Amino acid sequence: MAKGIIIREQHFPGRAPIDAYGNHGFRFADMSHRGSILCLPSGIHGWGVEEGNPLTDDLFEKVFGDADDIEILLIGTGKQLLPLPKPLREALKARNISADPMSTGAAVRTYNILLAEERAVAAALIAVE
Repeated sequence: MAKGIIIREQHFPGRAPIDAYGNHGFRFADMSHRGSILCLPSGIHGWGVEEGNPLTDDLFEKVFGDADDIEILLIGTGKQLLPLPKPLREALKARNISADPMSTGAAVRTYNILLAEERAVAAALIAVE
């Protein structure tokens, strides 16, 4: 008997530049994803964060898991630059990750450049319209 639809975690097992963003999603590696994403050394993961959500430590567990391979974390906070909460800044700093919040557009562009330079970069990108 069929078990029905199986929903799996959204994950692309590799690193790829972001080809486009907007319309509530991202395009990369000849695919598209609706919603926010984490671009990590372990791959590109769906990220259940929407613009306006508070950024808390628990949302960055996957980032913390890849911390040994990340020097710079670009955080695309949506249309506008928003400061990171102090507890999150401290949690990232404790793992030797330099966090740089900026608008999502700026984060995408910077991520692509640093990725092309083969830097130890990661990005947490909140989807925008």
